[in-house]
Amino acid sequence: MASGAGGDFNGVSSAPGENEYPSGFPRSICDEVPKEKYLCSNCNNVLNKARQTVCGHRYCLACVNWLVRNNKNLVCTKCKEEDPGLESDISVLTLENFFNDAAINKEILELKVHCANQGCPWRSTLKDFEDHQSQCEYALIPCNIGCGHMVQRKALAMHLEKGCPNNKSACPTCSGTFTPAELQKHTCQSQEEKKPVKAEKRQKNGHHTSSKKKESCAFSEIGCPFKGSTEKVREHESGSFVGHLQLLLEVARSLQLSLQPTQEKDLEGQVEALSISPCQREGEIESDGGDGGGSQQASLAHSLRDDQAGIQMGLQLEEVQQRVQIMENIISVLNREVEKTQLNVVALEKDNQNSMQNIQLLEIKVAELQQELVRKDLHIAALQQGFSAQHDVSYDGTFLWKICDLNQKLREAAAGQRTSQYSPAFYTARYGYKVCMRLYLNGDGVGKGTHISLFFVIMRGEYDALLPWPFKHKVTFFLIDQNQREHVIDAFRPDLSSVSFHRPTSEMNVASGCPLFFPLGKLRSPKHAYCKDNTLFIKCVVDTSS
Repeated sequence: MASGAGGDFNGVSSAPGENEYPSGFPRSICDEVPKEKYLCSNCNNVLNKARQTVCGHRYCLACVNWLVRNNKNLVCTKCKEEDPGLESDISVLTLENFFNDAAINKEILELKVHCANQGCPWRSTLKDFEDHQSQCEYALIPCNIGCGHMVQRKALAMHLEKGCPNNKSACPTCSGTFTPAELQKHTCQSQEEKKPVKAEKRQKNGHHTSSKKKESCAFSEIGCPFKGSTEKVREHESGSFVGHLQLLLEVARSLQLSLQPTQEKDLEGQVEALSISPCQREGEIESDGGDGGGSQQASLAHSLRDDQAGIQMGLQLEEVQQRVQIMENIISVLNREVEKTQLNVVALEKDNQNSMQNIQLLEIKVAELQQELVRKDLHIAALQQGFSAQHDVSYDGTFLWKICDLNQKLREAAAGQRTSQYSPAFYTARYGYKVCMRLYLNGDGVGKGTHISLFFVIMRGEYDALLPWPFKHKVTFFLIDQNQREHVIDAFRPDLSSVSFHRPTSEMNVASGCPLFFPLGKLRSPKHAYCKDNTLFIKCVVDTSS
């Protein structure tokens, strides 16, 4: 297994390295048949990070670590083939007998290669091969939510949307589960059935309000048309002084105009009555046979007519004066009401200004309190995070990592939204090394898209100055079978020459571990319960006794 994970905190990955399974680059990707010197003496593939032995043969770095870790007093394979009876210290494979072959590595990285995935047109040199493999759109990868299908990377999103039987979500109304295509066509009837009931309620409420009686304005007798409820009529009367005054003036003017023709008609009637009476009396006098009485009767009629006209005019003038007096009284009362209303308006405007100023002061105070609340929330969150970290910490070199919401995290990893995640930190002893795990659910390096990659990270600790360096303790990873049948176990010993196991100079060292820790296709195995209730358990044990 190799240190295929990038060690920097930003998630930049490096090539597979010291602890990966023994395998070089496949020869089938080369445009030309590779030379013998470019082939590994163990896996017979193109060398990946070539290491040369003291006896002159070359191996992949991963093959070196694998062979040395799993064998004791191992003799070089090529030396055995050349001389089966050879027993020489030079041919014994130990880490001290290997050195980096920089020259052959440069030649190998310049080999012309192509992509082995069907339909992919990519061609370049071997130094770009791993980067291409990690993002090749034509690579076949298993469905990341466990339906068992193998699809091309470029078709994964389409498969999840339209073809994956495991990608289902619940309808928020009826709680039924459907695929995305089925959910688009699915409709619920529960909301449609509620609409007529609401409409009937609105009709009933509308009928009820329309049956209320409406009252007329007190000035309706002089022409005001307003009608409404008692409260509305009161508001109208208190706020329509000007309009009511105008109606009163119009009534007064119409009264004055109507009185003039009435006076003229009364005078004409009186004149006609008086003009008829002298004629009749004149005939009576003539029948008596005298002319001298006619002139007296005419003067008497004129005087009587003048007296009656004066009396009538006086009565009419008195009536008009009474009506004008009433109107003046009404107008004076309305003027006083208008003045009171204007004073109330001015007072209300002042109160409104004071209220607006108070509101502005309160808004500023609320904004300050909100900022203070945000600061306190951040402080509380930091305290909670620190408390949680102290609660979860382990001081015996053993840590059990519970990973929840696995399906969601698998989708995020496949989409590139969150390629890796770190476990909480734990310690090998109370004052020992500070370490953690780094997990790639969609793989990293050679395991990209096909395996779960798991790595071991040494972090900067409080007691590093008192600890022996480099770190040399055996590390064991477990993928827990929740049915307690068969756990997945992998272990490795640190490469003492690797910077991954030296004293940290930054927050954490380069991660080292297993890019091919567990195949994604076996995650949903029916025989085992590696993933149960959407939860995964990974355990790390650091053997400080070794």
